[in-house]
Order: sequence, then structure tokens, then C-alpha cells
Amino acid sequence: MTSDKKSKIEFAPNVMLIDASYLDRVGRDMANHFSPIVNRQLPKADLASLLECLALDAGVVLGENTVQVILIYDSSEKHMSFCTPSDLEKELNNVAFKSQLGEFSIYSFQPSDMATCEELFNEALMLAGESKDVRRVIAVADEDAYREKTHTVLNKIKGKDNVTLFGMNPPSGEASYSFEMLGFAILQALGIKADEL
Repeated sequence: MTSDKKSKIEFAPNVMLIDASYLDRVGRDMANHFSPIVNRQLPKADLASLLECLALDAGVVLGENTVQVILIYDSSEKHMSFCTPSDLEKELNNVAFKSQLGEFSIYSFQPSDMATCEELFNEALMLAGESKDVRRVIAVADEDAYREKTHTVLNKIKGKDNVTLFGMNPPSGEASYSFEMLGFAILQALGIKADEL
């Protein structure tokens, strides 16, 4: 029996992998952009609601699902400023909540001294893609920093019910996975209704 890293990670059937720094940057930009448009101060986004929106947009249906949320973050950015809860070390690691979609378990990881967020994100994505336990892969990657690498990893994932990438710009090349707009879920989590726009 080998004691490699792959055997240590236990994945749920639904894995949501999120670059927390990127999500926070997009969320902040959208809150700043839409506040004057809807003519009101926007509340902090509800992270649980955002995760539910992402799961629904990726095809998770109501029921007793298990969704494993893995937040990757840089040690210099331990808080997400646009949402609540926001502390990646204290509030968003090894916690869970239940909703109509099932149970969401949240874990936060930062890269070791030797690795970058990009490397940790894409390695975790690759491991989830290779895991026999995982049926659905949901990714929110930093499309400004490492879009091409993530695109390559996602295109290699085979045999899953669904593989979805969330971002602000659709992939330019051929993709074997689905793409969804991250902005829609963020708007909903910020409490912005369609009739306000």
C-alpha cells in the first residue's frame, strides 16, 4: 500500500474548488460597480447563498447531496472582504451547513512555502478529476492568473456527470467542460434582484 498524497484526500461526490482571492476580487468589483446602479449600499454577500447558487448553476438538484467546498487562499489574504462569513482560517475551515441541496462542508487551504495558489489549485483539481468518488467537479479559478493551465486540467477530466468552470469570460478554445457566469451567483448573493437592473 502506498502512502502518497492521493490516498489521504477523501473527496465527496460533489467537489467545489474555489480560488478565494479571485472570488473576493470579483465580488468586491461587482459590489462597487452595482451599488451606484441600484442606488443603494449593498450588504455583504451571504457566502452560503453564493455556494448554493454555484451548486444549482452547476446542476446539483435539491436533495441529500454532499458538497465539499475547498477554498484555496494566499497566506497574505486570510479574509474575503465582500462576503460573510469571511475569515478563511477561523470561520471557513472545517465547518458545514445544511440546505435544501444537502450538506456543504467547507475546508480552507493555503499553499506551503514551496507552492503557489495556482499550483495548489490545479493539483487539487487534478486529484478531484482522478478520484473515483467524485461525480461532479465545480471550479472557480483565477482566470486572470492561470486560466490556460486550469483549462488544460479541466479538459483532461473524463467520466464525470458534470464538470463546470465559473468565471467572467468564457474559454476561447475548445472545452470539454461547461462554463457558467460567476457574476450571476454573486449578484444573487449580494441581494440584487433582476428588476433592479
